[in-house]
Amino acid sequence: MISILYHKLLDKQIKKFLTEEQLADESILQFLEVVNNAYAGFERDKKISDHAFSISEKEYQEVTMHLQEQHDIQLQSIFKLKNAIRSLDPQYDIHFSESGTADMISVISFLEEQIKKTKALEVELIQAKEVAEQAARAKADFLSVMSHEIRTPLNAIIGIAHLLSEDEKLSSQEENLQVLGFAADNLFNLINDVLDFGKIDEGKILFSEKNIDIRRLVSRIKAANGIRAEDRGNILKLIVDEDLPVFIKGDDVRLGQVLNNLISNAIKFTSNGTIVIEVLLNQVLEDQVEVYFSVTDSGIGIEPGKQQLIFERFTQANAEITREFGGSGLGLAITKKLLNMQHSEIHVESEPGKGSKFYFLLRFKKADADAAKITMQPEKGKGNLSGIRILLVEDVEFNVFVAEKMLKNWEAVVEIADNGLKAVEKARSNEYDIILMDLQMPVMDGYTASKCIRDFNTAIPIIALTASSSVDIQEKIYGFGMTDYLSKPFNPDELFETICKYTIK
Repeated sequence: MISILYHKLLDKQIKKFLTEEQLADESILQFLEVVNNAYAGFERDKKISDHAFSISEKEYQEVTMHLQEQHDIQLQSIFKLKNAIRSLDPQYDIHFSESGTADMISVISFLEEQIKKTKALEVELIQAKEVAEQAARAKADFLSVMSHEIRTPLNAIIGIAHLLSEDEKLSSQEENLQVLGFAADNLFNLINDVLDFGKIDEGKILFSEKNIDIRRLVSRIKAANGIRAEDRGNILKLIVDEDLPVFIKGDDVRLGQVLNNLISNAIKFTSNGTIVIEVLLNQVLEDQVEVYFSVTDSGIGIEPGKQQLIFERFTQANAEITREFGGSGLGLAITKKLLNMQHSEIHVESEPGKGSKFYFLLRFKKADADAAKITMQPEKGKGNLSGIRILLVEDVEFNVFVAEKMLKNWEAVVEIADNGLKAVEKARSNEYDIILMDLQMPVMDGYTASKCIRDFNTAIPIIALTASSSVDIQEKIYGFGMTDYLSKPFNPDELFETICKYTIK
């Protein structure tokens, strides 16, 4: 007899109700097999049903958790939406139900309205930007034109004063010429401050790099301010460090502008006192030298609370100073900006009634190896340009008169061209040692003329004579092939030195 493994429930019932004899009956065994299969099928179906139920419950839990997360996200989104709407319009009131829902049509309408406002504001800003840019261009054009129109006659005034100072004169004329020179210099400095302030304020200044005889430069600055200092009963002293290099490389015009502003202020606010200018070597670097400059006076001094205010444009320490001492209120503002643009700072120490000290550190490149040779050339013969052939290109008659007389006094050979086209023709058919080229002329301007000359002569020095304050004037000059430039009104000594630099070998 084959032993059959019955379902545990059926096995239990068999043992309880059937005897051994009954279990030997073949028909009963067949019946038990059928019943056992039924039990097994029921057990299998139950397991499958239980498994299916357990999977559905798990999925239900997952769905429930997902819905809860979505609800939390919705609540967070609604919270952020409320804050966003309130930030756009604090007066706008939107009501949300306890479930977090809201009138979405109202919200969308609100957002559409905000988008329209934003676009309208964007259009207004673009228009305002265009207006501002047009105003800036108009300002730049106006300053450029005014610079040319003012500096051009001033060039003649300063030139004539220089020529008269070299002629024989009466003692009374000597005093008149000193006053004329002093007034012209003051006017020149004021015009420079006003016309240059726009481009300095915008940081659009190109600093030149020229070899500078630092001792000679500060000595000239002292001499230029000497008469005014004496008029106010002041003693003007200059202290220059013996260890300071004779030559440095930098922008002599901007350095002179800074020092002149500081010295002029010191003289203005000091009466019957002492003003000391110090120029000291601070440190020598690998390819630079750092120089310490200071201007100390024994004048009226500045209150501690006003010591930073004086560096603001059009500002004096108080209104009484403006009425008593005058001034545009631009000098120190320009000084600060010029130094900032060269990575330097202006410092002040002052005590009311005891005077003031302004000082700064400035780094310069070391001078070229041939700096001494170039700078000493003017000393070869005072005002001697004998044998030097010069083409002067200038259309303003009184400027021609002044420059021609100045050059002939130095014994140079001078020819004149009153427009760029004539200058090109003369340069093509004659030999010159140097060309002095005005920029704004009829028929053909100086830029075009220089470019034409460079087509057939790349060697001759062309020196631009410019009265413009355009921010890109230096780049444009060099871009058209000119060698160097002089700003009107130019110092006669600077004109002489520039000619010597490019003609005397």
